[in-house]
Amino acid sequence: MTWLRALVAGGISLFLPGAGHALIRDWIRALVFGGLFIGAAVVFLPTGEIAAADSVSDSMTAVANETDTITQFLFSFIALFAAIDATFRGLGFPPGSNANADGEGGPSCPECGKELDEDLTFCHWCTTRLEPVGDAEAEAEADVNAK
Repeated sequence: MTWLRALVAGGISLFLPGAGHALIRDWIRALVFGGLFIGAAVVFLPTGEIAAADSVSDSMTAVANETDTITQFLFSFIALFAAIDATFRGLGFPPGSNANADGEGGPSCPECGKELDEDLTFCHWCTTRLEPVGDAEAEAEADVNAK
């Protein structure tokens, strides 16, 4: 299911950068990619001609006629980079994920690998139910004492 969610996040990001990151609940990156895309649209697209158009097809015609190759490349690059980033992050490759592997930081979720809040009995990222730490340690200690 994780790979399917990652592919959907990447596909959505091709059409609207930032939406795929919102799907995988990576809110800061969703705002960054969405803001970058909207900012580039405000700066590089002919907003006057788009606003003056009578229909959506007229506005798309204005965009196609008034933008140069570099602008089209810029929008394609932003969308492609957002899609690749959303796909990799959806698959569980966030930067800094090796902090828990080195023994630094707090406990991590066995399902998604993200850092856990020790007060909760579930992962607030993927909603996986977790066994209380005290019970697992008590069972392990009982097994050692029984042998």
